[in-house]
Amino acid sequence: MNAVAEIRDVKLYMRQLGEQARAASRLLARADSATKDRTLAAAAAAIRREAARLLEANAGDVAEARARGLAAALLDRLALTPAGVEAMAEGLEQVARLPDPIGAITELRERPSGIRVGRMRVPLGVIGIIYESRPNVTADAAGLCLKSGNAAILRGGSEALRCNRAIAACMHEGLDAAGLPRTAIQVIETSDRAAVGELLTMNQYVDIIVPRGGKGLIERVMNESRIPMIKHLDGVCHVYIDGAADLDKATRIADNAKTQRYGTCNTMETLLVAEAVAAQVLPPLAKIYFDKGVELRGDEHSRQIVPAIKPASEDDWYAEYLAPILAVRVVKDIDEAMEHIAKYGSAHTDAIVTEDAARAQRFLREVDSSSVMVNASTRFADGFEYGLGAEVGISTDKLHARGPVGLEGLTSQKYVVLGDGQIRT
Repeated sequence: MNAVAEIRDVKLYMRQLGEQARAASRLLARADSATKDRTLAAAAAAIRREAARLLEANAGDVAEARARGLAAALLDRLALTPAGVEAMAEGLEQVARLPDPIGAITELRERPSGIRVGRMRVPLGVIGIIYESRPNVTADAAGLCLKSGNAAILRGGSEALRCNRAIAACMHEGLDAAGLPRTAIQVIETSDRAAVGELLTMNQYVDIIVPRGGKGLIERVMNESRIPMIKHLDGVCHVYIDGAADLDKATRIADNAKTQRYGTCNTMETLLVAEAVAAQVLPPLAKIYFDKGVELRGDEHSRQIVPAIKPASEDDWYAEYLAPILAVRVVKDIDEAMEHIAKYGSAHTDAIVTEDAARAQRFLREVDSSSVMVNASTRFADGFEYGLGAEVGISTDKLHARGPVGLEGLTSQKYVVLGDGQIRT
């Protein structure tokens, strides 16, 4: 399809993808666990075998994106390493090892009438996933959708089209090996933005939309979609160092949560420190950050302790920097920390560092985020780290799925009734 025809026929092209995905979803829904696991194993083997080709395709994507002036955070997400290729293959194998949720009946109980009522886990159907950079999402999302019995329509960013196509070819090899239709995993081949608009209206074919990317993308999807979504808008993550914290532990966690990687949604963007320990922990932490090139923006109290910290504005407390910039605030205690998180946070991931069990329990109960942590880096908020094999995204919604979305988040439940001739009187 040439560029002109591609734009002219994008509506027809997207409808064809939708029809094919709907038909494939019916076949996947009845595929047994062994068949799905065989697909994932073959796809993982293909990814390992084709590692050099995947890295070459990615290098071409990165070079073109850099020449176009893509932001540093997006370049970081776009770049694929040999370890990243291996992680994709390992993720598929981990998904294959997970229990298959489809068809499982739970909560089966007998009623006075003699019928037995339970709930069966079933696929959602067709999942549309829209994402920027991050070529690993192509493998992660496809693997999770396949294991959960869903067909996938994948719309990666134009900046990753070469690599996404190469990864999809490995997934198709896995489908071929197990006798499943290639149309179970489809990558949208056009970079025309109109394809996204069409996808968001195809509620007769697509059951759920999962947007993964920057705020602009997610806001567009929220405004245009006629299809339910699994999403998060911002990743304004906090680490609170409590007055009862082990300060060596706190320093390691606060360093890792910010500097292990800057361009991810689970990176800490605001550090909260109890005033009881601020004078002890902030100077050594600030040195670590400054040595790594992190700009600090703080409140008046933090600047009194470390004068090199720049003044923070009100906007800084809401900011998802995705960059080596960190907001710092000294708070009176856990109550003030939780008030700050409630006001400025995005309900993504928040952590407390403390040796006080009662405060830890309060933080877990009262902080209303999709992941809440005690004495651990926010960077662990990830489907792979949670043992889900991978994730299609992170949800900060409260209905259906919350937090990293793995196999169970891509399923629904229906009631099943088992009887032996009972009639209602």
